[in-house]
Amino acid sequence: MTMDSKPKNVKEKLIGATGSISGGASILGSWQVCHNVCLGMIFLLSLVGITITGMPLLFLTKIAVPLWAVAVLILLATIVLYQTRKCISKNLIILNSGLIIAGTPFQNLQRFNVFFWAIGGFVALVGIVLFIRDRISNRRCHIEK
Repeated sequence: MTMDSKPKNVKEKLIGATGSISGGASILGSWQVCHNVCLGMIFLLSLVGITITGMPLLFLTKIAVPLWAVAVLILLATIVLYQTRKCISKNLIILNSGLIIAGTPFQNLQRFNVFFWAIGGFVALVGIVLFIRDRISNRRCHIEK
């Protein structure tokens, strides 16, 4: 490994992490997911003896659309970086796109949530499968050398 490849690798990881944050922020836009995160927090806090009633992350429902919009903007920036520099995994972009589709938070589209979840879940699953497939093929290439 040369000295120049080390900073490039750090940049790639940082850009990949930014894309993952984008996908994670987008999924918080979905009320049901937020609800499940709240329930998980309540469960974890109850394990250490803290009792909470209500939903501790209810405030996220008020800012769901802005969070989702930020996630879309970050995804667009990630796609532009991918197109210009090719330094980001396209599979992670596919995964993040699926998460953003699944987390569509608009109130007037709530009756179509099942479709958004199905389409977004499928796109995210394709991204995961492609990511794993590439990792396995890269591992085989390193073993054969």
